[in-house]
Amino acid sequence: MSDTKVAIITGAGSGIGLQTAKLLHAAGHAIVGVGRDTGKLANLEQELGGERVATISVDVTAKDAPKQIVDLALNKFGRIDFLVNNAGVGSPKPLDETDDEMLDYFLDIMLAAPFRLCREVIPHLGEGASVVNITSTFAHIGGRRGGAYSAAKGGLKSLTEHMACEYGPRGIRSNCVAPGVTRTEMVAHRFEDEAFKRVNVETTPYPRLADPEDTAAVIAFLCSPGSEMINGQSIVVDGGWTKTKYLSPRVTNTKWVDPD
Repeated sequence: MSDTKVAIITGAGSGIGLQTAKLLHAAGHAIVGVGRDTGKLANLEQELGGERVATISVDVTAKDAPKQIVDLALNKFGRIDFLVNNAGVGSPKPLDETDDEMLDYFLDIMLAAPFRLCREVIPHLGEGASVVNITSTFAHIGGRRGGAYSAAKGGLKSLTEHMACEYGPRGIRSNCVAPGVTRTEMVAHRFEDEAFKRVNVETTPYPRLADPEDTAAVIAFLCSPGSEMINGQSIVVDGGWTKTKYLSPRVTNTKWVDPD
């Protein structure tokens, strides 16, 4: 087992984290899956099977969570090669509607927790290691309702760029993967909102939105030898949403109504 590379994945119980665990496990790596839902983690262990999987149910914002996670990886597998900071939350509000409780909640989960886990993991990484932080299109463009979410994801992008510079000379690569709207459990309810669907579907110059597998494939690539010279980058997985001013024919053919 000592020659088997080991990946820590937060938010591994569902969505992008689950699909990433499957891909990295299929590539021959051992998986340390981190999440809060013990049922989902049990399903992950059952689905992957074998000795190359371990899970831990922990709140990633807890001060002792990073040490618990790293200790499990080292005690079970003896090494750490990849870290995927994927745990996150959605449904933010605009800045003026965001109270301190919501601000702290978003920053804790999507900035402070990855910061602390990176800090705990870095001493155990060696040449060829890869850190992948999951940010968002909202780390690249302004978006309505971003608020604390944009602040957290933007901070995580900057942290990743710092890590690329600081630890790149040791052969440790750090990159971001920035998903657009992805059809996961976390955002499923948003598709009940017609305006949400139009803003995303009708402005994406690709015939579908992303599935978790799309982002997981990019993460797996960044944990492979083929990505050895990619460091300090953000790969956006959104079908071109952030880089174009596309409007679907359905929208452009709609009669314009001048707002009062």
